[in-house]
Amino acid sequence: MDIKKSQQKTMTEVIGLAILAAIAAWQFCLFVAFKGADVQGGIIHLWVAIAIGLITSVHGFFFISIFRRYDRENEMHIASQGRP
Repeated sequence: MDIKKSQQKTMTEVIGLAILAAIAAWQFCLFVAFKGADVQGGIIHLWVAIAIGLITSVHGFFFISIFRRYDRENEMHIASQGRP
């Protein structure tokens, strides 16, 4: 795998996660600062913030788990070689 493409992909994912987190925070702020005649009128902003926050959390978990994988090229197989 090309290192430059790998770094570009990593940076793109980090920026994407940051943007999703910012959108979730913005939706939550809209929910908190909602002013209108209906008390439940801003509830859609809360649900959007929860949904985007959940998506961001799951994506971040999978993104971080990529770095915790062992090197696939240096696999060590533990198996018996038969009777000596």
